[in-house]
Amino acid sequence: MSKIDASTLDITEVVVDMKRVSKTVKGGRVMKLQAIVVVGDKNGHVGCGIGKASDYSDAIKKGIEDAKKNMVEISLKDTTIPHEIVGNFRASNVLLKPAPEGTGVIAGGAVRAVVELAGIKDIRTKSLGSNNKVNVVKATIEGLKNIRTAEDVAKTRGITVEELLG
Repeated sequence: MSKIDASTLDITEVVVDMKRVSKTVKGGRVMKLQAIVVVGDKNGHVGCGIGKASDYSDAIKKGIEDAKKNMVEISLKDTTIPHEIVGNFRASNVLLKPAPEGTGVIAGGAVRAVVELAGIKDIRTKSLGSNNKVNVVKATIEGLKNIRTAEDVAKTRGITVEELLG
């Protein structure tokens, strides 16, 4: 898979979650802020990143940089996805189902941010297992990354789409 150059894309970013995290050291606790950021061009490219810093804006900035480095391209079919898939990451599972045009995005907070920035306008989702926001975002991206169109499958098998579909 080729690396996506984020500088050539018109990117939008969304902060999914901000929280205080701490590390216990010899002198006590060191507090930091953690930002989970999702970036996308609303046209089949999406990525997520985590930034930690002692200031809100620095944490978000680091998260955006990390997300741009981890962008992936996804397969779309008009305004939805080609087929149903379950994305897995650690204890989180996200079920992604295609929906007819006009349905809209039926998804929870973390999943909604990812699918909207990917450019999907009609989809039904269900978060299963752990609801840890980092893992849910990564499971959603993992599921979207593994979607394959009929053209992709036919090309891999060395046959035409007509032969594949029968």
